[in-house]
Amino acid sequence: MTLPTPITLSPIEARVLATLMEKARTVPDSYPLSLNTLMLGCNQKSTRDPLMNLTEAEIATALDTLMPMNLVRESSGSRVARYEHNFQRGVGVPEQSAVLLGLLMLRGPQTAGELRLNAERWYRFADISSVEGFLEELQDRSEAKGGPLTVKLPRAHGAREQRWAHLLCGPVDMEAAMAGNAGPSAGSANVAALTERVAHLESELAQLQQTVRALCAELGVSQPGQT
Repeated sequence: MTLPTPITLSPIEARVLATLMEKARTVPDSYPLSLNTLMLGCNQKSTRDPLMNLTEAEIATALDTLMPMNLVRESSGSRVARYEHNFQRGVGVPEQSAVLLGLLMLRGPQTAGELRLNAERWYRFADISSVEGFLEELQDRSEAKGGPLTVKLPRAHGAREQRWAHLLCGPVDMEAAMAGNAGPSAGSANVAALTERVAHLESELAQLQQTVRALCAELGVSQPGQT
């Protein structure tokens, strides 16, 4: 019996794939995404770790790699090429696991508590223990299914909780991961949550403005507020 080949993505491929996964859940009305909209999502300055400044050419190359892997599909019926993810089926994981892997690809290592908070607009987990259950299931994934997809990082000095990382880009650089493993203090939790919500609203507003500009250009009309 031939075992499935483990998925190994480049950081750019992981960013492109996870951005498609995010936008499918957070802005379904503008999904699937055009290449330009996908680039804007990949290069967001909020809810991204690390920050990237990818070009359309780099994203197109990543898409050309992801499509034969059955992780991304090009949708039909549009004058402009649009793309959607096929992560859940392509990897063979349930929705909850796909959500956690998408967040880890977008934001880097996180605790189970941080993942539950950040997943609110993707999927509402009942509690932190359910998040941990899916993470442990991904960590214990058998070689027959392609091997582990997450790893629990060692507890950093002074940190109350351990963080989790994904393995879709290969083994984790433990030194680099531990260097950024200082979780937020309890007193900053509310501020972090508010900052997160504002960042989401700003991101959605930027995408809506981009959509309006594109539609006005196609129709040959002035943008609202312009003469």
